[in-house]
Amino acid sequence: MKPTGLLVACVVLLGLGGLVWWTKENPKKPESSTPDAPKVLALGEDQIEEVHLSRPGSEPIVLKKAGDKWQIAAPQALPADQEAVKGLVSSLASLPSDRLIDPKPADLAVFGLTEPKAEIDITVKGGTVNKLLLGGENPSGSATYAKLAANPAVYTLLSATRSNLEKSLTDLRDKRMFTFDRDKVTAINVTPAKGSAFEFGRSSGQNEWQITKPRVLRADSGQVDDLLRRLVDAKMDLNGEQDEKSNSAAFTAGTQVATVSVRDAAGAQAITIHKSKEGSFYGRSSAVEGTYKLTADLPDGIKDKELDSFRNKKLFAFGFDDPTKVEINGGAYVKSADQWRGPAGQTDPASVQAVIDKLRDLAASKFAEKPATGAATLTIVVTSGAKNRLEKIAAVKVGDSWSVQREGDAEGYILDSKAVEELQSTIAGIKPFQAPKPEKK
Repeated sequence: MKPTGLLVACVVLLGLGGLVWWTKENPKKPESSTPDAPKVLALGEDQIEEVHLSRPGSEPIVLKKAGDKWQIAAPQALPADQEAVKGLVSSLASLPSDRLIDPKPADLAVFGLTEPKAEIDITVKGGTVNKLLLGGENPSGSATYAKLAANPAVYTLLSATRSNLEKSLTDLRDKRMFTFDRDKVTAINVTPAKGSAFEFGRSSGQNEWQITKPRVLRADSGQVDDLLRRLVDAKMDLNGEQDEKSNSAAFTAGTQVATVSVRDAAGAQAITIHKSKEGSFYGRSSAVEGTYKLTADLPDGIKDKELDSFRNKKLFAFGFDDPTKVEINGGAYVKSADQWRGPAGQTDPASVQAVIDKLRDLAASKFAEKPATGAATLTIVVTSGAKNRLEKIAAVKVGDSWSVQREGDAEGYILDSKAVEELQSTIAGIKPFQAPKPEKK
């Protein structure tokens, strides 16, 4: 090859290499929209005031907005699930197509749009009605043909988009058995089928619960919060064929599980739960009219529960607050900065922390109406928190277990011997402080 030809070939090769590099560094940006996939509807979500859902063979569902809340007006007046309805309205307000099939089709029958599978009327402020028709599926079954009644164009909607629009009455109605404000609940009362009623109380805006009836006791706030969560989530189970008559008969023939009432700033709401002969649960709530089959979450959380199930079994309540002083049988360990000092001087902080961890987890195996009498063989006082909260326990060995009195509590706690032995062993493991050895040079 002549030198001139070789030079030209090199120049061309370098140019192509540069073009490839530039293309990689500057990829073509995807288009934000394509002309064959426009929106079917583009409405202001806050402008929609009414939605009619119609399908052959079923009663139309009518949703109407009143203020900032949605209500079901037909086939019967019912409270609406606000989140479910808002999701539907949001999908309709900005309805994307998969693609534009035909701007002016000669025959709508081939798309299943002469006899639509569903019709949705969307009324906006001012009274304008936008009628959406949903027809058959495309050959692959991945999309549905759709059009507006006032527009000849036919589009396809993805199956996921269609499923967002085809909602049943069950999907859209409010299925809650309670309507109280969770954050403002101040009391929960439980009347089990067997045994005495008991009640929990807390000050408005506070997290800590206390047992207030039949007597004042420390509550396990985690257990009470779980009960409150179950009450908030208590729902009607609307699956299967049900009606008021059959639900009422099953409720009446069943055995009572419990009655639970909840009080917030607006007043009290209560539910009575029965278990049918077939094992299903039915409830009647003061917050909603009628008798309903229930999902099992709430009944499972209260059946066979007694007062002791909600009592606080922990001997100490300092939780994650850092104790600043621990007294064991009169010997005090005091924290200053990051140092602990005990009766014999500065102590190893890790060994004191091990004792604190044991005290934090120390829990009763059961309760006693009265603590055992006699001289305590183990006394522990813990000072913790910014307000120097004091907690004191005194333990007496009784047979194979320990009876513990917590100062301020009229009733006693029973501890397994193993738990106390592990605590005593950890206490015995408190060591004097040893300064780190200097590193060898």
